[in-house]
Amino acid sequence: MTLQLSIIIPCYNEASTIAKCIEGIKISASNHTDVEIIVVDGNSTDGTIHILKSLPVTTIFSTTKGRAKQLNIGAQMASGEILYFLHADTLPPPHFDLLILEANNNKIDAGCFRLKFDHKHWFLKANAWFTRFNFDSFRFGDQSLFINRSAFVAIGGFNEANLVFEDQEIIKRIRQYYNFKVLRQHVISSARMYLKNGIYFTQFYYFYLFVLYQCGASQALILSKYRRNLNRCDIDE
Repeated sequence: MTLQLSIIIPCYNEASTIAKCIEGIKISASNHTDVEIIVVDGNSTDGTIHILKSLPVTTIFSTTKGRAKQLNIGAQMASGEILYFLHADTLPPPHFDLLILEANNNKIDAGCFRLKFDHKHWFLKANAWFTRFNFDSFRFGDQSLFINRSAFVAIGGFNEANLVFEDQEIIKRIRQYYNFKVLRQHVISSARMYLKNGIYFTQFYYFYLFVLYQCGASQALILSKYRRNLNRCDIDE
């Protein structure tokens, strides 16, 4: 029997979140589908790998960090007919596997879920509310991404030249050739970056970087600004 769904999680120094993510997958998944969990680690230095070895993960692979590269490696290792890319600080909705399979059976080649944050601040709630709309400007990897394998292979996977906004880039290509749908259920994503750097500042700066990206700024420029002002290190140099 062909495996139906492969869950691919890129991570780097996620010792504080990875166990919750894997446990959340196990709790939310239906007992009626076959799934595998593949974690591609970017050579974490905080004990992430040690924690992963105690968790019910199908495959653990280590490589140099870079989210697009890690996602592509996970896809190459996956054996499922449908690929589901999930961030390490994000929890899928209940029965997410059945929801994805149902969408695929209804000729939805790719899609994502709506977003909620794990914090009740009104601004984060308002921010997440807009993810229900099927516009590219509201599509980011925090919402997760599912796509059938044949479509992923046909578009060439993630563009590894994109060190940032790799999620935006691939979704734009997906839409050119395939059906893409935002499912009404919600993933729960961590608000840790907002809380660490300030909710309003973080959202403003994300928007600023997005504008730079849309205007064709180089990946090197965007990445340097990203790291200098948001204190984030899960992206390759």
